[in-house]
Amino acid sequence: MGILVLLLVIWLALSVLGFVVKGLVWLAIIGIVLFLATGVWGYFRRGANRT
Repeated sequence: MGILVLLLVIWLALSVLGFVVKGLVWLAIIGIVLFLATGVWGYFRRGANRT
């Protein structure tokens, strides 16, 4: 679970950095996609451990 939170923080930081620096908008888009993918993956993985 700790690694999942770390990845979410990293993706969020990359997204913010991409929006702050105008030339790195592509970095923001990649960061958002990876943040969402990691969140969904963690949600389903956590649900699988309960059963």
